Amino acid sequence: MKPTSSRGGRALPALASLLLLSFACSHKAAHDALMGRSGDEAAAPVLSKEPLKFTAIPDKNTTELAAKYKVVADYLTKATGVTVEYVPTADYQASVELFRTGDVQLAWFGGLTSVQAVAKVPGARIIATGKVDPHFKSYFIAHKGAGLVPGDSFPMALKGKTFTFGPMNSTSGRLMPEHFIRVNTKMSPEEFFGTPNQYSTGHDQTAKLVEAGTFQAGAMNYVTYDSMVKDGKLDPAVCVKIWTTPEYADYNFTAHPSLDQRYGKGFTEKLQKAIVDIQDPAVLAAMQRKDGMIAATNADFQTTHDVAVQLDLLLK
Repeated sequence: MKPTSSRGGRALPALASLLLLSFACSHKAAHDALMGRSGDEAAAPVLSKEPLKFTAIPDKNTTELAAKYKVVADYLTKATGVTVEYVPTADYQASVELFRTGDVQLAWFGGLTSVQAVAKVPGARIIATGKVDPHFKSYFIAHKGAGLVPGDSFPMALKGKTFTFGPMNSTSGRLMPEHFIRVNTKMSPEEFFGTPNQYSTGHDQTAKLVEAGTFQAGAMNYVTYDSMVKDGKLDPAVCVKIWTTPEYADYNFTAHPSLDQRYGKGFTEKLQKAIVDIQDPAVLAAMQRKDGMIAATNADFQTTHDVAVQLDLLLK
């Protein structure tokens, strides 16, 4: 006797086959998801258990930075639920290279290194910056014996003096100081100072080189100068601030496009919120951003990008 319809309490053979097929597909999708397959091979991504690694440009003593950024990593671990580890680097370009290869997925860059990283990694996003950073500036400093007087105008008396920039790929120690030298003197730094460009390895080193008289003058990050003076690590009567540049955008957190793939859709926004919401004074102090953090985008650093292009530093 032929089976009746499902209303009679007995399933049709076609319906039974359909149910079995549906179960098999669902089982396969779940299995594929667990195995980390994507596209047509998976129904959902697998969330990575690997730690999120972040780095920062070594703009000062690297031992000091490692201790400070561990505080930041511990905060982000708690705020996001993903283990975050700080990875120290030898120099600015090493930071950009680690980001380019995806070996780090988050970086505290300067303006120049951030636009370099964004240019090298399609989809990379600047997500946060300090409240002070859209209004950043550099100090031009001089040894007291150089005969240079502080003033509001660019110090043309620097011409022919021995001068050191900060690190070669520093925004506040090289990019913007060189830009303002060119704008105000209509000469390259090499022409203005009469020697090839000289560079230090960090803003703190720039200050100490000028204080010691090794160079008559230099350019550096204003935050580092002010903190060194405040902490008694620099004598402002010997290492004199002679000029303050116009403002520009500088430091920021840049996120790698792989973050959402690794930790789930929306993770980049979650990370951005965690950074912007930092309230702990110890974490903010570690970043020298006591006034807090704000959201940022790539567009906020367009001027930095344009200056980097003008000086042929974008893809260095």
